Parts: sequence; C-alpha cells; structure tokens
Amino acid sequence: MRKFKWKRALLVLLLLALTGSCMPQFFYTNSGTSISHGSPGNGSLEQGYLMPYRLENAKYFSLSSYYLLGNGYLNSKVYQTLIDAYARCEETCPKIKFKYMECSSKHGGKQLIHRTHRNGMSVDFMVPKKNGEEQSTFFDHLGIWHYFLEFNSEGQLSLNSNVEIDFETMARHILALDDAARKNGLGIKKVLLQIDLKDDFYRTPSGKAVKARSIYFAKYLSPTVDKFHDDHYHIDFKLL
Repeated sequence: MRKFKWKRALLVLLLLALTGSCMPQFFYTNSGTSISHGSPGNGSLEQGYLMPYRLENAKYFSLSSYYLLGNGYLNSKVYQTLIDAYARCEETCPKIKFKYMECSSKHGGKQLIHRTHRNGMSVDFMVPKKNGEEQSTFFDHLGIWHYFLEFNSEGQLSLNSNVEIDFETMARHILALDDAARKNGLGIKKVLLQIDLKDDFYRTPSGKAVKARSIYFAKYLSPTVDKFHDDHYHIDFKLL
C-alpha cells in the first residue's frame, strides 16, 4: 500500500510539472514590440510573440515542442511575416497544408536541440511533400521525430520513395515569406537547405524566381548540419 502511495504521489508531481510547463503557452498574450538581441547563435528575445498552434492552412508541428518546451516564440516582425505569408499561400498554394517547426523560446537563449534559434529571428519549416500530384501528409505527424527523416539527393523519402519533396510549393512559400518580410521591415538573411537538394529546388519555376531575387542559400554546410537539413529548411530573418 505504501509503495502504491509513492507511485501515486510521483504521478501527481509529474502531472503538476507538465501542467506548469504548458500553462504559459495556454494563457500567453502577445503585446508590445519585440526586441531581438545578438545573433541567432548567441542572443536573446524580449517581448516574444507566440505563434498560434494552428492557422487556416498551417499548423505547428509538435505538441510537446509547442506546449512543454515553449519553442513557438518569435520576434513580433517575424511573427507577422509568417502570418502574412501563410495568408498569401492560401492563394498561391490552394489546398496545401503547411507545417512550421521550431522557432525560439519565450526569452530566446539556448534550446534543447538547436545551436541557433536564440533571438527570435529564426524558423524551421517542414518540407512540403507529394506523392504523384497529391500532397502527402502521412509523415507530417511525427512531431520532433520528423527531424530524423531522410531524403536522398533527388528529394525522395528513404522510407517510401514514392513520397518526395514538393520543391515548387516550397519555393512558393519562400517567395511569400520574402514578400511578407519586406512588408514588415525585414529581409531573408539566409536559408539552410541540404546542399544536394538545391539543384532540384532551383529547377522549378518558382525556384528560378527565388534565385532571381538573390535570396541567399548557404553554399556550404558542415556534414552534421547538412545531414539534418533535408526534412526541413531553416530561415534566418534580418532587420532592414
């Protein structure tokens, strides 16, 4: 009986801890103007804005990342850029459901699995996927495990070669982000995408438009960083 009471007490404490971690995200209200200090690799954030968990055509990728880890915060200008870009994508990418991934913590600083994302100016975006001419969303529901999916140099998923990256939709999204960023006093500083995937990206009609705008894609990534930027593309924004 005593052992059962200890287990019950530990369960209650665990539930209280989980509830305490989630509560700030449930009741947070965006207000004021954000200030980003330092760089994505060594910075902090004041007055961070929390992205909605769900939009009309987009959704945060992980309940645990959003509510428990609190990694859905951004600089207010980046926040508005994402809101505006997804509104534009309702017209340029009808019927497509997007997933935005980890942003920053409420006050910036270090995160569990990132060396950057520290000042509210960085966002990871899940690559849109297709199977033939239809959007494929089966693998979009893996939460943080999505980071461990692997695609070959042609953008085909290792677990199912019929599923491949939709580079055209990805490029349309980046164009929408670039337009929205300029509207909000920002620019796209840098895009990280696995090096072997860039050629296929630039072959698409919208990929050519991205290239024509001289939006900077990293030309070299360390093997470790390169390996983990096939399932998502990372974007750093900058103030203009």
